[in-house]
Amino acid sequence: MLDRARQKLEKELQALEREYRHELPKEIHRALQMGDLRENAEYQSALERQHFVKSRITQVQEQLKNLSMIDLNSLPKDRAGLGSTVTVVDVESRKTLIYELTIPEESDFGKGLISVTSPIGKALVGCKAGDDLTIKIPAGQRVYEVKKVVTLYDKEKR
Repeated sequence: MLDRARQKLEKELQALEREYRHELPKEIHRALQMGDLRENAEYQSALERQHFVKSRITQVQEQLKNLSMIDLNSLPKDRAGLGSTVTVVDVESRKTLIYELTIPEESDFGKGLISVTSPIGKALVGCKAGDDLTIKIPAGQRVYEVKKVVTLYDKEKR
């Protein structure tokens, strides 16, 4: 999970740095050749893109730094944590839901990949089978009964 996120971020960083160092300077140079900079939309657009790319490079570098600080050995072995798969039942609808707790870069709600920083993820971290959880989400409130927790360690044993 962490390796996949790291590779994805490193690939994005390489593409951004290539654009920032090679492609954008060429675009800016071409736009400068067009003359009057006050009414040069290409020049303004290239400068705005350069600013955006530089900001995104900083964000990706920060995300990579944060990923490198995650110590998988500190994850709980007996309750939900990063990498755990948690099966819950919505008390109201009786619908069974399965969530995998991930880092923000890997989250995809439609696939059941929930960031540990999301409202649902925060509530699930630390839970055990048999726990009842009341989770405040933007759409209101949900009450879940935790049926099963499979930790990252349990997955490695398989």
